[in-house]
Amino acid sequence: MSVYEFKAKTIMGEEKSLSEYEGKVLLIVNTASKCGFTPQFKELQALYEEYNDSGLEILGFPCNQFASQDPGNEQEIQEFCQLNYGVSFPMFAKVDVKGDQAHPLFQYLAKEAPGLLGSKAIKWNFTKFLVDTRGNVVSRHSPQTSPKDMKKDIESLIAQ
Repeated sequence: MSVYEFKAKTIMGEEKSLSEYEGKVLLIVNTASKCGFTPQFKELQALYEEYNDSGLEILGFPCNQFASQDPGNEQEIQEFCQLNYGVSFPMFAKVDVKGDQAHPLFQYLAKEAPGLLGSKAIKWNFTKFLVDTRGNVVSRHSPQTSPKDMKKDIESLIAQ
């Protein structure tokens, strides 16, 4: 099994198979527009601009499960991300990332890359999952991890 077996709706409402990203390094992030970590959009966009031509894709999945920090609809979220942070990486429709209604992709990510002390639960916005070019989940990074601190990991996966 790999992340390529999943589908998700884009922020524009189109169904997209993650198999379209086969051969790319993926950084999958659950995002929120009104969170203390929201400024990470700027660093994510900088990573995208620096490494996209080398094979990195960043996939943003808005989530409103943590303190209702992304209450807007898809259009509001997209406008916020573009206007405030110049986000040009792919954004997807709002999803749940924990609980019974969690999107199957996030159920898979959480199972493949457990968090602190083996916890499978995603505990907050801006949890980041790094996926290699074969669709294997390589690592989970906490919300406190700055995207720019992931450069070495990204570079090593691109070089494989």
